Amino acid sequence: MDILAFILGLILVLNITLAFTIVFLERKNPTSTWAWLLVLTFVPLGGFFLYLIFGRKLSKHKLFVWDNKSRLGVKKAVQNQLQLLKEGSFPIPPQYQPHKDLFYMHLKNNDAILTENNKVDVFNDGKKKFDALIEDIEQAKHHIHILYYIVRSDELGQRIANALKKKAKQGVEVRFLYDDMGSRKLKKSYVKDLREAGVVVESFFPSLIPKINMKINHRNHRKLAIIDGKVGYIGGFNIGDEYLGYNRKFGYWRDTHLRVEGEAVRNMQTRFILDWNQASKRRIIQYEPAYYQAIPQGDVGMQIVSSGPDSEWEQIKNGYIKMIMEAQDYVYIQTPYFIPDESLADAVRIASLSGIDVRIMIPNKPDHPFVYWATYSYVGNMLDAGAKIYIYQNGFLHSKTIMVDGKLASVGTANIDVRSFRLNFEVNAFLYDQNVTQRLVGDFYNDMNNSYLFTLEDYQKRSYWIRFKESVARLISPIL
Repeated sequence: MDILAFILGLILVLNITLAFTIVFLERKNPTSTWAWLLVLTFVPLGGFFLYLIFGRKLSKHKLFVWDNKSRLGVKKAVQNQLQLLKEGSFPIPPQYQPHKDLFYMHLKNNDAILTENNKVDVFNDGKKKFDALIEDIEQAKHHIHILYYIVRSDELGQRIANALKKKAKQGVEVRFLYDDMGSRKLKKSYVKDLREAGVVVESFFPSLIPKINMKINHRNHRKLAIIDGKVGYIGGFNIGDEYLGYNRKFGYWRDTHLRVEGEAVRNMQTRFILDWNQASKRRIIQYEPAYYQAIPQGDVGMQIVSSGPDSEWEQIKNGYIKMIMEAQDYVYIQTPYFIPDESLADAVRIASLSGIDVRIMIPNKPDHPFVYWATYSYVGNMLDAGAKIYIYQNGFLHSKTIMVDGKLASVGTANIDVRSFRLNFEVNAFLYDQNVTQRLVGDFYNDMNNSYLFTLEDYQKRSYWIRFKESVARLISPIL
């Protein structure tokens, strides 16, 4: 009896200590704070261990350090563009003028240099995207830099590996970075074969104990590929057969990815190098001009914007809000998860209540059940405000895109949820181009033909069981 009393007392002390830490020391978002306090209250002992794994803040101190960054002239270029914008002498084409505040925000707070001479190809089909990527890999002459959240040891994974091993044996520098949690099912033999062929492989925030990762909450969700510093890929596809539509559970995989040529590739390269040097303590990348050989190719304006738990601001989320605030006619959103925080939810609601045509497209099946039901809860609120909700029927929708007025778009890795905004490391391309945006809008219209228009009447008819699941999921949504 004394032992039981001691254990219960210890649990009480741990919970009180942890609650004090959450409320007074870590200064979390209030909704997240209350969610964790509820977990500690109703799951006392388990809640303590859940918080140690999922809830701890990541120290920002010197997480991404690159002493040679200044040699690239990044800071100098940022300060130069900021000064020109303030003076009104930045050579901004007329079509960019309405978005000046948006790229000023990204420039000042994220070092996201605006480039205006890019060529962009859009992929919404995994087979075409990976065929193009492998073709570019096969043409590489100097280096290949690959970063993906999920890498599988399946047929597509082997195709990518074979292409990389071939180039490494030819003397091309090949670096392969994957997230340790996202790729937790990746076979050790896969990594071993790559290394034996000369590919340099690293994992992001690896587990100290196999299968147990204490940084499970802070994952590198970015997907980047840079070839010879001239071609870059950014978007939502990971490396695995399901992204080709071969998984029976999900069926066709609808996603969006960009192939970029032009000076924006320099900014993608810098993002990769920062991530690589954080993950690799032995084989860090030193600055070399050969990594920055981007050639102006077109006239698409864009910024490469990063965010994560190391950032002072939730930069991608702020970009989404700013885009929505600039809308005059319509806002189209595609996302697998729609769990906005209060600020973004308010922006979407206000736009809809103001007569803006707001359309949100989500998948018809879950890959994470709690997230799925939380999404349904939030889209119900949007229906009340007059937004149109489309449920994609032709497989699984994983695309993370926002299009505004046919002139402004964002494509990248960030979902509309708290995890993407505050916990994961993400990267998006913000595009200031009518042609690319219209292409994305055309894809959205095509997807509408494969979607069900979910009405307020439909939502109100949902069963009590679904309402219960929504309520529970929404309650814990700040920590999903």
